Amino acid sequence: MGKVYLIPTTLGDSAPLEVLPISIKRAIENIDYYVVENEKTARHFIKKISPTKSQPELHIESLNKFTDPTVIPSYLDPCLSGHNIGVLSEAGCPGIADPGASVVKVAHERRIQVVPLVGPSSILMAMMSSGMNGQNFAFNGYLPIDKAERKSTLKRLERLSREQGQSQIFMETPYRNDKLLAELKRTLQKSTRLCIAADITLPTEFIQTKIVHEWGEIALDLNKRPAIFIIQA
Repeated sequence: MGKVYLIPTTLGDSAPLEVLPISIKRAIENIDYYVVENEKTARHFIKKISPTKSQPELHIESLNKFTDPTVIPSYLDPCLSGHNIGVLSEAGCPGIADPGASVVKVAHERRIQVVPLVGPSSILMAMMSSGMNGQNFAFNGYLPIDKAERKSTLKRLERLSREQGQSQIFMETPYRNDKLLAELKRTLQKSTRLCIAADITLPTEFIQTKIVHEWGEIALDLNKRPAIFIIQA
């Protein structure tokens, strides 16, 4: 029986082996079956990790919001023939804010061993460097797009943070980051702490925690920069 390897990728266009352990390279070199979020970028990542690996011999299945859920179990059929499968996210760790979780779910149901490999997680790295409560935190994924609903959600998360001492983590599509930051400044209490962690592991990495009032005095361009936001009231 083959295994399902969860293979972290880089968080941006950085040299892979500067942020990934050698175990990632070994896994890539020994796996020919993959389930990925985007085939083009997955092939590019595999080539950077292992330039001599034969691309035509790779068997790649795509898993994204357009994938028919009924076909996902078939993606694991190679395991039944003794082949290992690698699951690749677009950035960071598979299964975390990532469709790869659905493959892992099926693997457990079919009693196929799941092997998580070490790699960068923007969520945990932001939390590590925020100075906020690392013993009690929650990841909330993407906030609602609707303006009124998003404002209500921010108020609720701020209240939850204040009542339970819990750090609240969330993210946004990079091209909407600036709008979210403006809304955070308008909606949150001035004394609430806000951490902004952008371009983690990249040369342009920016990580700072300040109270909302202080952020109001800073001009920061987050457009199209992958970012994590953390608040603690």
